[in-house]
Order: sequence, then structure tokens, then C-alpha cells
Amino acid sequence: MSSTPIRIIIADDHPIVRQGLRHTIETDPQLKVICDVGDGQAALERVEALLPDVVVLDIDMPKMDGLQVARSIVAKRLKVEIIFLTIHSEEDLFHAALDLGAKGYVLKDCVIDDVVSCIKAVVNGKYFTSISMTNYLLNRFEPKTNLEPRRRELDLLTPTELRILKLLGDYKTSKEIASDLNISPRTVETHRNNICQKLDLHGSHALVKFAIQNRKKF
Repeated sequence: MSSTPIRIIIADDHPIVRQGLRHTIETDPQLKVICDVGDGQAALERVEALLPDVVVLDIDMPKMDGLQVARSIVAKRLKVEIIFLTIHSEEDLFHAALDLGAKGYVLKDCVIDDVVSCIKAVVNGKYFTSISMTNYLLNRFEPKTNLEPRRRELDLLTPTELRILKLLGDYKTSKEIASDLNISPRTVETHRNNICQKLDLHGSHALVKFAIQNRKKF
């Protein structure tokens, strides 16, 4: 490990979380928080301006969520390691985060134990997740046969529904899809419900998981 401190930006919309996270990280003399911000847009601007070694992103933030920030970092080819710090333990969001180039995924209730180790792991090119997420990482590349698209059911979808499915697979939110297709967010939600019925998908994240895992096939 280099004697040069690892430079870190924190992005979370809760000031108390940022303060506690900064304190936890800086207990290690090898780590230095150079900036903390409260929304995704500010996070992206600070990453571009300061080029840290690591950015720690909450998923749920105003202006831009963490996934949108990560997508922009990758699109701009900024050389920064991405860690997600979140309350979300759903498998589809975990895979979405890693698909966007993140190497770290830490749950907020594990942050005191995990965040320093996670930062050190990702700067050395390793993956790190909270222990409860380990199976998701181990199973990441196993075949998802139960979610393979069935041609007959996909044929039931309208062209608009297929387009929405593809946009969901590109990590677009309902609001972003509505803007892309020039329709209302409520109409997008109606289409999403119809897709779920036609594909027999159940659960709050089943459609997003299906779209992400099969996005290259639509």
C-alpha cells in the first residue's frame, strides 16, 4: 500500500450519515475524505473536479441517484473506484451496481465494520460486499434460467412495452422513461404493470431484475 493517502468523496443526503462516515473512515491514517456532498449532481461535479481514488455513493439521493452518478462516471471514463453504501439489500440492485462498474457494496447497518475494509479492497482491484450480500457475488455469473425470456410471452408485448423493458434494462427510472418516450410517469407505471402480468412476474423488483438480466436480448 502506498504511503500516499487514499482520497475519498462521500455522497449521502443525510448530514449525520456523512459526518459519521467521515469519522469512521478517517480513523485509518491511510484514508482521507476530501469532500462530502448531499446530492448526486454535486457528487458527479466533485468527482470530475477532484478526481478522487474512491467515491462512496448512497443509492437514494436527490437530483441524481447513485446509479445515475455511477453511469455518468463510467460514461465520462473517470478513473475512480465506486462503492455503494445503501439500505437496499435486493439482489437486482446489487447486480445493477456491479454492472455499472462498482466493486464495493456495503449495507448501512454494516458500515462501521465494513467501509474501511471495502475502500482498501477496491483500490487494490478487489470486490467487497457486506457479508449478507456474499452469496449474490458468488452466484453472480451463474445462469439465471428461471428468468430467461420465453419467446411466446415476449410476443405478447406491444412495441411500447418492449421498449420500456429495454429502457428498464438500461437502469432507467420510470421518470426517465417517461421523458424519453414523451409520456407521463403514470402511463409508464401502467405499462410496467401490464408487462408484469404478461410475463407472470411478481414482487416489487421482479420486472427490473428480469430486464437487467436479459437486456441484451430485447
